[in-house]
Amino acid sequence: MPSPFRKSLPAAVAAPLLLLAALADGQQSPMPGSSSYVVPAGFPSSIFSSYYVAPAPTQEPQPAIFDPVLNLTYPFNLTNPKTIPTADNDPVFYPPAVANVSNSTAAAFVETAIAQIVEIVAGSGGISGNCSKCVAALSIGKVVAQVVPQSVPAALVALCQATKFASNSSCTTTYSAGSYGAIWTQILALADVGGQDGLYICNSLSSTFCPAPTTILYNGTSLFPKPKPANATAPAASGQRVKVLHLSDFHLDPRYYATAEANCTSGLCCRTNVVNSAEPNGSISLPAPLYGAYKCDTPYDLGTAALEAIGPLTGVTGNESFAWTVYTGDLVSHDSQNQLSRAYVEYTETSVYSMFKDFINGPVFPVLGNHDTNPEAIDGPHSLPGPLGQQFSWNYNHVSSLWQNNGWIDAAAANEAKLNYAAYSIKNQYGLRIITLNTDFWYKSNYLNFINTTDPNASGLFTFLVQELQSAEDAGERVWILGHVLSGWDGSNPLDNPTDLFYQIVDRYSPHVIANIFFGHTHEDQVMIFYANNGTVQNSSTALTSGWICPSVTPLTNLNSGFRMYEVDTGSFDVYEAYTWYADVNSFETLNTAASGPTFKFEYSTREAYPVGWPSDAPLNATYWHAVTEAMEKNRTLIETFNTFQGKSSIKTPNCTNDACATAKICYMRSGSAPLGRQCPQGYGSVQSAFKPSS
Repeated sequence: MPSPFRKSLPAAVAAPLLLLAALADGQQSPMPGSSSYVVPAGFPSSIFSSYYVAPAPTQEPQPAIFDPVLNLTYPFNLTNPKTIPTADNDPVFYPPAVANVSNSTAAAFVETAIAQIVEIVAGSGGISGNCSKCVAALSIGKVVAQVVPQSVPAALVALCQATKFASNSSCTTTYSAGSYGAIWTQILALADVGGQDGLYICNSLSSTFCPAPTTILYNGTSLFPKPKPANATAPAASGQRVKVLHLSDFHLDPRYYATAEANCTSGLCCRTNVVNSAEPNGSISLPAPLYGAYKCDTPYDLGTAALEAIGPLTGVTGNESFAWTVYTGDLVSHDSQNQLSRAYVEYTETSVYSMFKDFINGPVFPVLGNHDTNPEAIDGPHSLPGPLGQQFSWNYNHVSSLWQNNGWIDAAAANEAKLNYAAYSIKNQYGLRIITLNTDFWYKSNYLNFINTTDPNASGLFTFLVQELQSAEDAGERVWILGHVLSGWDGSNPLDNPTDLFYQIVDRYSPHVIANIFFGHTHEDQVMIFYANNGTVQNSSTALTSGWICPSVTPLTNLNSGFRMYEVDTGSFDVYEAYTWYADVNSFETLNTAASGPTFKFEYSTREAYPVGWPSDAPLNATYWHAVTEAMEKNRTLIETFNTFQGKSSIKTPNCTNDACATAKICYMRSGSAPLGRQCPQGYGSVQSAFKPSS
């Protein structure tokens, strides 16, 4: 059944729904729309023009996706759930060799290097200590990568298997050239393996090899064209509010197969190529429901159901429009690297953005997530030599052109995104400047970040950010910053040095320029507070800016599916209310799909969920969130409430009822950078499994 608000209006003529009437009457509803919405049965087939496999009550559709940028229709075998690929045959890039050697010489050279490294690992090379062994091994690997770079992936596979670093199959899928082998070759050849780069590499391979390097005290003021204005304050509110939608982590799985194993032993479940090893003869312990499961990514049916529910629940229906929508990244499913490809990423980008265009009126401002590239999580700085500096331009060109094609950004912003790793700066129709970032450049799993770790701005991303913030300050503009990987929380996702620099930038341009910061990535409902002076003093007077972390559409792992909407003032661009909705994934198993789809329901109002005596005319800013953490210190019930909402009210969420968990949660909320987050008690950051406090 088609949604009543699917036909998009041009951004310039769209009429976003203002809340002036409710404010004037003094009768603001606790819910902006319906309290719940039962998605009609059946897939909304009109959103795609043709199908390889038509929608049905018992199977996922396979739409024939046409890419208007590449001018092609993606083939069925790319997403056929019964023929999932096992190798990525995309082009790979190697650093230039410093010598020209014969094949026989190269083979002998590699064989000798492997033998030397195995000897070092075994402890018979006269080197003691895991860290020293690892750095010594990297030094040998660097020579190999510089002399015979194309031989490195096979050597890494052989070395991984010889030392039993992982299973034989994992060694192959991880270090083959088409997976991460060529990327590791670049790192070995270009990193300072004997210095801090080497320590980061060894720590990433195993924390038992080398301890995490300490944070470099980088002086961010060298980036700032001007000092911070004295007595910088946020502008006054206009009293006019608009509705802004926040979506994140869609993670469409076009290879989802209804009735496949939804409780698999390893890998991404609800696929034809996974099993539950405890079941005899390949029996299915939990057949994948049509709309998804806790160990699976978003099938088409769940994705469109969530999008259909947005209008009735938010009260934005018919020809009404959101003022704007922010999408904080991750479109692509959690496949193992050998099942991914450029084409699969491009297919998913095209499909999901087209669904957004079909279902959501008003402009959408997206960012790239760590899964929105190939290899997964990898993006390289333009400063890498030769073609290595442009090896991911295929993706930046593709998404920026899709965004422009959908009418969300103009040609100038699209060209900017092509040059800045898909990051752009744009002023919307209300006068808010939106600056997006590719946060892979502070993500710990982007291994190319291990090149030149002493320079947190090696990519130039922060130069771009500061230039845009300074221009906004000079013009008296307010700014929202959008990213994917959060800069802090428990410190488990980002790197120390770049997020420490980001924190300094936020301090410099808050609270007068930066109104809010938005992330995704964790799939959970979380928040962070940025304070002055790098968080050295954390109180209500030093709280500067909030970092909102959006719940995901995907249920992976052990979460419900959800989304959020903000009520935003059009003068200060502060958030005055935030509403969150969810669908109970646990109910999908017994859903009669012939009768209806899933039910999405109102979960909570932020202002009402945390009653801290906050004035009704005051924004939900950093000072508010600090007040919430102070109330949590006195009232454990508020922490338990926060913990429940963190998992979108999932039945799988562990309880947070002891002092250790409470202390950790408050500390995470006050940690906007990795160094701050890692100072907190560890083991309570995620609700996707039982808490594992560090000893």
